Amino acid sequence: MAEKKTIEAIQKVLEETKKLERKFKQTIDVVINLKNIDLNDAKNRVDEEIVLPHGRGDEAKVVLFASGELAMKSKNSVDLLIKPEDIEELSKDKKKFKKIVNAHDFFIAEAPLMPTIGKTLGAILGPRGKMPKPVPPTIDINPVVKNLRKTVKVRSKSSKTFHTIAGKEDMDVNHIAENIEAILKRLETKLERGKLNIGSVYVKTTMGPAERIL
Repeated sequence: MAEKKTIEAIQKVLEETKKLERKFKQTIDVVINLKNIDLNDAKNRVDEEIVLPHGRGDEAKVVLFASGELAMKSKNSVDLLIKPEDIEELSKDKKKFKKIVNAHDFFIAEAPLMPTIGKTLGAILGPRGKMPKPVPPTIDINPVVKNLRKTVKVRSKSSKTFHTIAGKEDMDVNHIAENIEAILKRLETKLERGKLNIGSVYVKTTMGPAERIL
């Protein structure tokens, strides 16, 4: 069971959201502020992928770079399949590829294609934290994609304030709270001084005000 304070904060931001009468389903974000940590030192930066216990509220979008049998088996499992012959074309049309990168959350690639992807598309994927996960050409991609659909990326770069998705406004409040607690637990294991490096934590909807939970 999630902490009472977290549940109450989520309930409060959801009540505020109802007043706004938005016509779209808003995302619930968790905003984290770090303290007493030097993020100019790359080893202290946070760059984690966390599988949320109750999912994101809507599924993450996944792209696969693959050829041959893996491409054939996986085309119905992912949101977009990019074959080797498409890579060169996309490297020439940077605008088109940037749109693809912005519209999708995670990228996977069969390992032999990684050097080509790095050389041709890495300059777009890298800075956005979306370099593909390499997988063997013989893998069953379904479990990998299933996990990624429920995954969020927590990335600080050099800023002590960053945020990530904890769910959607139509999810069960307890489930959102448990997702937030899963994010914070993982974060604590990655920070040099654990919980002592977390200055404050807020929850908010896309367009609504923030409510402090820590």
